[in-house]
This record gives sequence, C-alpha cells and structure tokens, in this order.
Amino acid sequence: MLRFIDGDRTALDLLYLRYREPVASYLTRIVGRGNGEDLSQATFLSLVRARGRYQRGARFRPWLYAIATNAARDFLRRRRMEQLVSKREMAREEPVGPPEADPGMERAVHRALQQLPESQRLAIVMHRFQNLSFAEIAQALELSESAVKVRAHRGYEKLRELLRDLWEGP
Repeated sequence: MLRFIDGDRTALDLLYLRYREPVASYLTRIVGRGNGEDLSQATFLSLVRARGRYQRGARFRPWLYAIATNAARDFLRRRRMEQLVSKREMAREEPVGPPEADPGMERAVHRALQQLPESQRLAIVMHRFQNLSFAEIAQALELSESAVKVRAHRGYEKLRELLRDLWEGP
C-alpha cells in the first residue's frame, strides 16, 4: 500500500490480485451472490480514492476490510429502501407463492447468517470465512478486541441454533 501511495501503479495491481478474491468472497457472504463481485470492485475504487487517508504503519488488511464492510452496509441500506418501495408496489399486485427452498449446506448457512444481527454476522464472516484475527476485526470495525470476541461468540451460538432448527425442523 505504501508503494501505491508513493506512486507505484504496479503496487495497486498486486494488491488487487492478492485481495480481490478474499474481499469478493467476504462481500458475497454478507450481501449474497451476484453482488459480492460488484461490491469488491467498488471497494477497490474506494481504496484508490481513500489512499490519502491510509495511515503509514497501519495494517492494510483490516483497513481494506473496513472499506469493504462500509460498501456492504451502504448496499444493504439501499436494498432495504428498494424493498420497502417494492413491497408497496407488490401490495397492489396479485400475491406470488413462496420461493422454492434451495437445498444445500451453503444456502442454509447463508440464510442463517442473514438472520443474525449485522454486528454478529460481520464478526463471524470476517473471522470464520476471511480468517481475520479478532485483533484485525477489531481494527476494521473500530471496536475493542473483547467486544469483537463477544459478538462472534454470541453469533456462533445463534448460528448453531438456527442451523440446528433448519436441519431438525420445528
């Protein structure tokens, strides 16, 4: 990152090649398929725009994941607003049957993750799926490490409950 800030354009290419897939995977787990790759691109554009705010000596990965998290939050906010408008429009139309359930563990985990509060979901996705340490997550989310551990612990417990309920049924 320091090389990029200092004007080395190839450094950005190297950062992109190294972190594109992990960031896209992280974002996909938060916002769903089809949007993760687009938000990954937006994250790297934001990185370029925010390069002047990067503090020398700071760890790069948590800083990048903070940018990605903000991109996901913005996307989810916009989507909620669109869903509210859509629900109003759908109320005027004929009701549609429920979507067919998609089998598979990955889908079940994704659905269960979506039911968690954002604070727990972010901690779990960053820790479990992106392999960030609790210290890195704390830095990315601007929280204490113990707060991140509590959120992750509670999230893992709730996730176990949700997945057990999904597989065992009511």
